[in-house]
Amino acid sequence: MARDYYEILGTSRDADQEEIKRAYRRLARKYHPDVNKEPGAEDTFKEINRANEVLSEPELRARYDRFGEAGVSSGGGSAPQGYGDMGDMGGFADIFDAFFNGFGGAQGGQQQQTRRRNGPARGEDLRLDLKLDFHEAIFGGEKEIRIPHLEACTPCNSTGAKPGSQPQTCGTCGGAGQVRRNTRTPFGNFTQVSVCPTCNGEGQVISDKCEVCNGAGRKQETKKLKIQIPGGVDNGTKLRISKEGDAGLRSGPPGDLFVYLHVEEDAEFRREGINILSQVKISYLQAILGSHIQINTVDGPTELNIPAGIQPNTVLKLEQKGVPRLGNAVSRGDHLLTLQIDIPGKVSSEERDLLEKLAKISGDKVGKGGIGSIFGNVFK
Repeated sequence: MARDYYEILGTSRDADQEEIKRAYRRLARKYHPDVNKEPGAEDTFKEINRANEVLSEPELRARYDRFGEAGVSSGGGSAPQGYGDMGDMGGFADIFDAFFNGFGGAQGGQQQQTRRRNGPARGEDLRLDLKLDFHEAIFGGEKEIRIPHLEACTPCNSTGAKPGSQPQTCGTCGGAGQVRRNTRTPFGNFTQVSVCPTCNGEGQVISDKCEVCNGAGRKQETKKLKIQIPGGVDNGTKLRISKEGDAGLRSGPPGDLFVYLHVEEDAEFRREGINILSQVKISYLQAILGSHIQINTVDGPTELNIPAGIQPNTVLKLEQKGVPRLGNAVSRGDHLLTLQIDIPGKVSSEERDLLEKLAKISGDKVGKGGIGSIFGNVFK
């Protein structure tokens, strides 16, 4: 049993023509035999082409939606199993009308198809994944990247023909890019449309190809590009660089470049939204007596005031030392510092004597349950 054409293109049954066209282009580019050498790619490419032939033509699509594969096969056009759906006269009338009314506009439709196929076509969008270190993501800056993409061929002016010559209208399809085959059915003449085998759907042929692009009108190049990273970007941020994708066909506009950013972690700082988080270790004497210490921030070293008697795990805040808001670099988050108090494992005899005096003054007992318990293994 043939696979469902909508499933092959990955679209819903109510997809419009533009969605079907985009799906076809994406898949055809992925599975084209000249690009994809994996086993089964050629068969998949043929399935994609067949699905597009049917779903891109409104009349064929209507018959397919009504009767399935039987409605678009060479002997099709009627409902399977003895016209079992003829009781639905509204649907039957639609199909009947499609057989006999579609031919009056065939010539005009072919001319419109010719203009569309021979006209400019927008280039494909490209994706680039870019790694940034922690500080680059916070403050932004200029980055130089290299992107492989398709550029318009200058010698042939994107026509694909050798300079001094021009592509010719395909003699098989008359420039339509499609060929039609008529078959008589009980309901009238049935028309089957398929991609022209001579021009492969382009509507024109190139007898004398450009030597630079080999008739493609575009050539693969690696381009150096400088892009501006705004301050405040985060992991997963997507930047759109207009008109830096693949060049369009037949002098069509280029696609866009989408840059996906991946931010590396930092050994000292952690980011939470627009705030920077870090930890600072101080001695127990600095915690008791207070102090001024030098700490690191994303802006560089700065002085931090430690109030006397501060407790472990207290969080101090440095305002406007965090991450700039994306799109508003003047406004920044805060730097939040969690204090950790370092209790020494051993002390000198002199330090011990001083601590014992302090214990007597404060009325604490030295040893088990006293200052020794508070300061861990100081008194060993």
